[in-house]
Amino acid sequence: MATMTPSFDQFLPEWVARQRWYTAKGSAPQLRRVGGLRYQDPDGEVGIDTWLLRDDSGPEPVLYQVPLTYRGAPVPGLEHALVAEAEHSELGRRWVYDACHDPVGARVLLDTIVEERAVDSDAGAAHGHATGHRAGGPGAMGAHTRGEQVRVLTGEQSNTSIILEGEDGPPVICKVFRVIGQGRNPDVVVQEALADAGSTRVPAPLGDLSCTWTGPSGEEQQGHLAFAQEFLPGVEDAWRVAVRAAVAGQRFAAGDLGAAVASVHRDLAAAFPVHEATAPVRTRLRSTWDDRTTAALLAVPDLEELREAVGAVYARAEAAPWPALQRIHGDLHLGQVIEAPGRGWLLLDFEGEPLRPVPERTAPDLALRDVAGMLRSLDYAAGAARRQHGADVAEEWVSAARADFLDGYARETGHDPREHAELLAALELDKALYEAVYEVRNRPDWLPIPLTAVRRLLGATT
Repeated sequence: MATMTPSFDQFLPEWVARQRWYTAKGSAPQLRRVGGLRYQDPDGEVGIDTWLLRDDSGPEPVLYQVPLTYRGAPVPGLEHALVAEAEHSELGRRWVYDACHDPVGARVLLDTIVEERAVDSDAGAAHGHATGHRAGGPGAMGAHTRGEQVRVLTGEQSNTSIILEGEDGPPVICKVFRVIGQGRNPDVVVQEALADAGSTRVPAPLGDLSCTWTGPSGEEQQGHLAFAQEFLPGVEDAWRVAVRAAVAGQRFAAGDLGAAVASVHRDLAAAFPVHEATAPVRTRLRSTWDDRTTAALLAVPDLEELREAVGAVYARAEAAPWPALQRIHGDLHLGQVIEAPGRGWLLLDFEGEPLRPVPERTAPDLALRDVAGMLRSLDYAAGAARRQHGADVAEEWVSAARADFLDGYARETGHDPREHAELLAALELDKALYEAVYEVRNRPDWLPIPLTAVRRLLGATT
């Protein structure tokens, strides 16, 4: 049996620990291979495989995807992606690279998706079996590039996004999920369902790669490994547009943004089941609000005096009329929306709040939660203009942007979110308390933004 010196057990943990997507920062990875895939280079020159590695160093096991390529000579320009140099007992000196950065590995991954190939582990399908799936529906991507130029976006945390560009078709972005959750990835499921519905308010999906492997108790497990969709170069997200408008003292006309969010909500309600807001559902959601309040009061003791007022807002919301529950974005803010020339605002990243378990992120929820998230983000845009740029942003700027957003949403759906004022206020308050916990732990200088919002919301509802 062929061997590598140093072995994978010797060089992979140290490399994994240095990666941005490694979740247990400060801990030494305890890695165990639980599955994998073996791809074929059409030219037969580059070895390509994926390792599925379970890490037991943290409080909960985490499953990582590590795609690797093996070459017989170093590749100029890929020094940053070198994982290790090792001696193969049969092939000699090998240079091991992160396959996401290797043009051969990236193109083979894209081909696997669009050609709907099946890929197995070198130890058999029980240890890893993946199938590419080409997205369909009127909103799916048709022509695409094979990708003569390959580059990787920097700055991402839990995923690696590969941009493939060329003269032979429109560019593609392929998102490789580094942390693999059990079950179907919400981002993939939602965007492909919206494509089936013909939505033009999300980037057109191209396809995905899903995998099955054998779990620790012999059970079959499943998860998405990658997702490909159209890449829109040179676009700006709504956060940058809004902050720039706030700094300049110009009105941020958010009406079209509100209409875009409303359009996606309408398509999601058609693509996924809609549920009545029964008493048990209300009780469950109220419980999550109370839990968030408890966490916020522990993290920010200055909020303790507001405990009763917060509870009163939630009680009124629980007793008020509720709309039906449906699939939503779940983590909507200005940074999750881009402005595409000729197409308007497009929504991105339907994975939901990353710190919430997947079952919670995919459960039917109030569309008003997305609305509240966007209203809070508009407030943050004004706060960023003040703190980062020293701008004197009037409160009227935020009020006008909020009103424009809600007016646009109402025009698109025929239902004004302000008709559910008690519920919308409760969801905004819940989001502001979540923000307060985040800021006190990560950016204490920004804490006044959510604290001011909490007091404003309580003052407006009492």
